Amino acid sequence: MRAVEPMRTLYILLAHLILPFLPLRLWWRARREPAYGEHIAERFGCYQALAPDSRPILWIHAVSLGETRAAQPLVARLRERLPGYRLLITHMTATGRRAGEDLFPDALIAYLPYDLPWAAKRFLQHFRPAIGVLMETEVWPNLIAACAQAQIPLVLANARLSARSAAGYQRTGSLARNAFAGFDRIAAQTDADARRLSDLGARNIRVTGNIKFDASVPAQSRSLAQSFRGHYGARSVLLLASTREGEERLILDAIGRAPLPPELLVVVVPRHPQRFDAVAALIEADGHALVRRSGALDVPAEVSFVLGDSLGEMAAYYSASDIAFVGGSLVPVGGQNLIEACAAGVPVLIGPSQFNFAQAASDAIAAGALIEIADADALLRSVRSLLVEPLRRAQIAACGLRFAQTHQGAATRTADLVIDALTASKGTAR
Repeated sequence: MRAVEPMRTLYILLAHLILPFLPLRLWWRARREPAYGEHIAERFGCYQALAPDSRPILWIHAVSLGETRAAQPLVARLRERLPGYRLLITHMTATGRRAGEDLFPDALIAYLPYDLPWAAKRFLQHFRPAIGVLMETEVWPNLIAACAQAQIPLVLANARLSARSAAGYQRTGSLARNAFAGFDRIAAQTDADARRLSDLGARNIRVTGNIKFDASVPAQSRSLAQSFRGHYGARSVLLLASTREGEERLILDAIGRAPLPPELLVVVVPRHPQRFDAVAALIEADGHALVRRSGALDVPAEVSFVLGDSLGEMAAYYSASDIAFVGGSLVPVGGQNLIEACAAGVPVLIGPSQFNFAQAASDAIAAGALIEIADADALLRSVRSLLVEPLRRAQIAACGLRFAQTHQGAATRTADLVIDALTASKGTAR
C-alpha cells in the first residue's frame, strides 16, 4: 500500500481532531437553517436511503447554490452524450441541495461527506461513480486520493483560481500540489486561471471558458418576471442582487445622505437566506416601508423596498429590473455572478471587489456591458444618471446581451473534456 505523504497525514490528523465538533456545527447552523439538521449521516459517508440502480453513475459535485445553477448547461450536454448514465449531484450547503432537488428531480441528490479518508471511501463504495466532475475550485485532498485509489477519473470543471487563493494553496506545499495533480483533466475558465493551476501542480489543463455564459433564462423565469412587474407597478426598479453582509448598510447609509427619487422601487435579494430577516429589520429600522416576496402582495405606492426572500428566482428578478447592482462587490468578497445579469439584458453596476469574476468583469467593462462604481455613493449617482438616460440604459443592456452571447460554448468544450477523461479511463481499465 502506498504511504500517505507527510502533509496529508497532518491534514488527516487535524480533520479527526475537529471531527467531534462537526455535529455541533451542524446543530448551530440548523438553528437558523433547519435543513442543516437533515441528512446528517450523509456527511459522514452513510447513504443507505439512496440506492443506485444498475446504470453507471455520472457524479457532479456542486458545493452550493451558484455552482449548482452553473452546472445546468454542462449537465444538459453530458446527458445528451451519456444517455445511459444515472446522474448523482452532491452538495455541501443546504441551499445547494435544495436547488439540486429542484433543477434535477430525476437525479440522486446527496451531501458530499466531510473530507475524511474513511468517509470518502464509504461514499465511493456506495455509489461507485464512473467519473466525477467537481465544479469550480473544490479541492479535497482525501477525496481526490480516494478517487485515484479506486481508479475513478476526476475532472475539475469551470475551474477558477484567484491570485489570493493560489497564494493560500502554495502555503500548504505538497498537500495542495498532490491534490491538484490528482485531477485527470482540468477545464479552466481563463488563461490566468490555467497558469495558476499549473503552478500548483495541475496537469492536463485546457482553457474552456466560463460555463455560466451558457446558462439561459428559463421561460418560467420570464413569466415570473412579468408577474413581478405586475406587483411592482409602474415605477422603475433597481435590483440589489445577491448582496452580502455589510453591503445593505453601506447602501442604506448612502440613501440617507442622498435619497433616491420616489418613483424608484428598490428590490433587495440577499445572497444567503439566513440573512433575510436581518436585512428586512435593517431596512425597516431606517424608516423604509417594506414588503416581502414571500407575501406575494402588490407593492403599494408608499412602499420603497421589496425583499426578495426566495431562492432560485434570480433570473426573474434580473428580468424584472431596469437597473441591476451585482452584490458582493462593495465588500471584499470578490463579487457574485455578473454574467447572469448581463445575459438578462439589463444595465449592470458592480463595485470594486471582483476577483471571483476578474476576467469576466474586465471583458464586460471593455465591451460596454458593465459600469464599475467605487462605492455606495457612486452607485446611487450612477443609478440617478441612468434613470434619466433611457437610451444609455438600452445601449448598456444591448452590450450586455452581446457580451454574454459572444462567450458561450464553454459547456460543450467542458463536456468534451469529461468524455475524453471517461474514455481514457476505460482504455486504461482494459
